[in-house]
Amino acid sequence: MQFRSIIRIVGLLLALFSVTMLVPAMVALLYRDGAGFPFVVTFFLLLMGGAVLWLPNRRHRHELKARDGFLIVVLFWTVIGSAGAVPFLLSKTPDLSVTDAFFESFSALTTTGATVIVGLDELPKAILFYRQLLQWFGGMGIIVLAVAILPVLGIGGMQLYRAEIPGPVKDSKMTPRIAETAKTLWYIYLALTVSCAFAFWLAGMTPFDAISHSFSTIAIGGFSTHDASMGYFNSPTINMITVVFLLISACNFSLHFAAFASGGVNLRTYWRDPEFRAFFGAQFILLLICFGMLLQHHSYDSYYDAFDQALFQTVSISTTAGFTTTSFAEWPLFLPVLLLFSSFVGGCAGSTGGGMKVIRILLLFLQGVRELKRLVHPRAVYTIKVGNKALPQRVVDAVWGFFSAYALVFVICMLALIATGIDELTAFSAVAATLNNLGPGLGEVAVHFGEVNSAAKWVLIIAMLFGRLEVFTLLVLFTPTFWRN
Repeated sequence: MQFRSIIRIVGLLLALFSVTMLVPAMVALLYRDGAGFPFVVTFFLLLMGGAVLWLPNRRHRHELKARDGFLIVVLFWTVIGSAGAVPFLLSKTPDLSVTDAFFESFSALTTTGATVIVGLDELPKAILFYRQLLQWFGGMGIIVLAVAILPVLGIGGMQLYRAEIPGPVKDSKMTPRIAETAKTLWYIYLALTVSCAFAFWLAGMTPFDAISHSFSTIAIGGFSTHDASMGYFNSPTINMITVVFLLISACNFSLHFAAFASGGVNLRTYWRDPEFRAFFGAQFILLLICFGMLLQHHSYDSYYDAFDQALFQTVSISTTAGFTTTSFAEWPLFLPVLLLFSSFVGGCAGSTGGGMKVIRILLLFLQGVRELKRLVHPRAVYTIKVGNKALPQRVVDAVWGFFSAYALVFVICMLALIATGIDELTAFSAVAATLNNLGPGLGEVAVHFGEVNSAAKWVLIIAMLFGRLEVFTLLVLFTPTFWRN
C-alpha cells in the first residue's frame, strides 16, 4: 500500500475542493447577504490542510494499484464530507450543531437530499447556493473531475475511476484514455446542467432558482432553495421539465455519449440498451399504478392534477431525487411504500441516480428465471444474456454478492436506528432514504431529519456513504485481506 502517495493525492484533492468555497463567497458578495465570511475562512483552512498533506509527500509518485484506489476514494469522500461541514459550523444562519453540520454536508455530497434545516426561504443566498453546489459536485463525483486533471500532475487515474463510477461493470471506457473519459463525462454533465437551468428560467424561475435547481436535478440530489421544494413554484411546466431531466440523468451517461458520438442524435442507441428499456418500462408501470390509485381515492380534483402529481412523484422518488410537490406520505399508504421500494432499484448504472441500479435488478430477475427453468430441465445449460451478450458467471455472482451486502448493511443500519429509540416505520424509511440516496422518508422523516436524535444521524451518515460508494468500495476496507501485503 502506497500510503505516502495516497496522502499526497488526498492533499491535492482537498486543495482542489477548497477552490469551490470561492463560488458561494462570490454569491454572498453579489447578493450582499453577509454570509461570505465562513466560505473565505474555509477556503484558507482547506487550502492549508491540503498543503500540509501534500508538501511532505510531494516526491512520492508511485503507480496506484486497485487497493490504493479504493482507499483514496473512501478517504476522499470522508475528508471532503467533513470539510464541507465547516461553512455550516462557522455560519450563524443556520445555526447548526456539529452533528447537523456533518449530516447536511454528507447528505449534499452523496446527493441524498435529506436535510436537517427548516426555514430555507429565509436563509442567505450563499448558504442555499452552497448546498446545491455540493450536490452538483457529488452527483458525478469530484474524483472523476480530478481524474481529468491529476494525470497532468503525474498521477494515474484508472484506479480512482474504477472505484468511483457507479455500476456493476466498471472496466469499459468511452474513450481510450481515462482522462478523456472523465472529461467527456463532465462535458455531458455540464451541458445537461446548462440546458436544465435555461429551461427552468424560461418556465418562470428566477436565475438563482433556475441554476440552483438545475444543480440538484442533474445530480439527482433533491435539495431545493425552498421548504416546499418544487411545490413552491406550483407550475406543471416546471414539474414536466424536472421529470424530463431527471429521466435523462438517471440513464447511463455512456449511452448519452454513444448517442451523440457520431455528431447527430441516434435514438436507436438508447432503445438497443436492455437496461434503458427495463428502466422506462418500470417507470411506466409505476406511473399507471400511482395514477390509478389517486383516481380511485379521489385524491385530486381533476384528472390532470392527478396525472401531474403521479408523474412527478413517481419519477422523483424512483430515480432517488426526492423532490416533492406535495407530501406523498399523505397519499394512500400503499403508494408511499411502493415508491420507497422503487428507490431500491434507482437509476441506471453509470448515472447520477442512487439505489442498487436497474441493471443489477435485471440480472437478479434473469438469474431467477434461469433457476426456474433448471427446476424443469435440470440437465439443460442456460446462459444469462443482456441483449445479445452472454454474461460470465463471475458477473452474476458479483451481483448476488452486492445484493447480499446491500441487504446486510440495510438490516444493520435499521437495527442500529431502532436501538437509538426510533420507531420501526421511521427507521425503515430513514435507512431506505439514506442508503438509496433518496432523501424523504416516512414517519418522523417525511419532511426533514431535524428531529432525529444525534446518534441516529451518525448512523444515517454512514448509510449515505455506503449508498454513494455502492457498498463494496467501503465494505472492502473492513476485510483483513485488503490490508495484507
